Amino acid sequence: MSVLTFKFGGSSMGDARLIRGVAQIVQDSAANGNEVLTVVSAMTGVTDTLINTARAAAKGNTDAYIKATATLRDRHHEAARELVHNPAAQEALLAELHRLIDGFQNFCRSVAILGELTPRGSDAIVSIGERLSARLLAAHLQELGAASLPIDATNLIVTTGHFQSAMPLMDKTRARVQEILVPKLKAGILPIVTGFIGATEDGITTTLGRGGSDYSAGILAACIDSDELWIWTDVDGVMTTDPRLDPSAQVIPVLSYREVGELAFFGAKVLHPKTILPVMEQGMTIQVRNTFNPTHPGTRIQPEPEVLGTVAKAITIIPDVHLITVAGRGMVGVPGIAGRTFSAVARENVNLLVISQSSSEQSFCFVVRASDSTRAVRAIQRELAEEIKLQNVDRVWALEEVEIITIVGAGMREVPGVAARIFTTLAEERINVIVIAQGSSDVSMSLVVNSGDAQRAVQALHRLVINGKHAS
Repeated sequence: MSVLTFKFGGSSMGDARLIRGVAQIVQDSAANGNEVLTVVSAMTGVTDTLINTARAAAKGNTDAYIKATATLRDRHHEAARELVHNPAAQEALLAELHRLIDGFQNFCRSVAILGELTPRGSDAIVSIGERLSARLLAAHLQELGAASLPIDATNLIVTTGHFQSAMPLMDKTRARVQEILVPKLKAGILPIVTGFIGATEDGITTTLGRGGSDYSAGILAACIDSDELWIWTDVDGVMTTDPRLDPSAQVIPVLSYREVGELAFFGAKVLHPKTILPVMEQGMTIQVRNTFNPTHPGTRIQPEPEVLGTVAKAITIIPDVHLITVAGRGMVGVPGIAGRTFSAVARENVNLLVISQSSSEQSFCFVVRASDSTRAVRAIQRELAEEIKLQNVDRVWALEEVEIITIVGAGMREVPGVAARIFTTLAEERINVIVIAQGSSDVSMSLVVNSGDAQRAVQALHRLVINGKHAS
């Protein structure tokens, strides 16, 4: 018997038919003698509806939340009627859904009156999606004869008060989980826990950031000492690249923690970047599986890398980025310019994706999201105003229309000539590499190229390092 934590995303919870499939997976695993904790996201598109409607309400658009309330009610009530047929159970479920959706409408009404959507208010509103879906799945499992109940993660995951991107307080969370959740699992109950959300020590609802249901599952898996964490999604596993960019993309059978961390950071959509953090100390295996193809072995994520016979394991791409450069002949030998630059950017809460510096110290550059670019450049110009005035720094500017391509795979440094073959391949495609960045680890190498060249670059590198078409 194993203790398993399952997480199902919105694409697995989109309607009554899909929820029935999720229930079957959970029930089958429990029937095999496993203790199963299930974490769910909101139904497909619901979180976007909630937050967009709340923003519209803040602008005084009352029609938006009236229409959204009706749409949410119709969608969830329709699913409830399909999933639960016992009259008394159906009535109780509909009443609970009605209560939650009324709460959403009341929140939006308050936001419209105030004319402001605060981060705290936003978290309270978007948390409703997971509360609704958890109740649908738990009620359907009860209909099938299973002992199941929905549990709001606000009762389990204790977080900081950093609304919209809260961090878990693991010791307090573990104590709550051991007290509330573990006894239910031991009693054969199938708990359905809301993903994405938690609460401060004072009980104020928080969220863990978009995509945070994966993170929730990792936190809870660690706290119940789960044997494995299974992330159920709508693809067969982590792919060698985005199949929309290259149809020859394949499922990667095995990845290490470090490899999947690089993939998640550099654009792979299958797993939230923070998911592995809570489970790393326990060496827990993570499985990425397809809800719609549950017999496929998917991708196994484990503590240590496994060499698969290819130079690398995956190619990722991040679009919508800008390359910011700080340059000046007077920078040579002047201490602290880079540090002050990065501090100025950090004060704007801008994340740096790639960093590179010339050996002459006359320039350095880094990549940020396009949406952060203007703020970052202005912050640097303010910080280095004196150096710009003295012409120690000649210019601070952003290069647009670029994308980051990252090649990921443990053991890359151990294969002679990998970098040479990568750049030769790109040269043959007449693709110019603007920036190169490789960390001290052997897990990844990142390249910045022009947006117009990005897809061809991914396809060429995929042929080279994934399909094995390189010199031995």
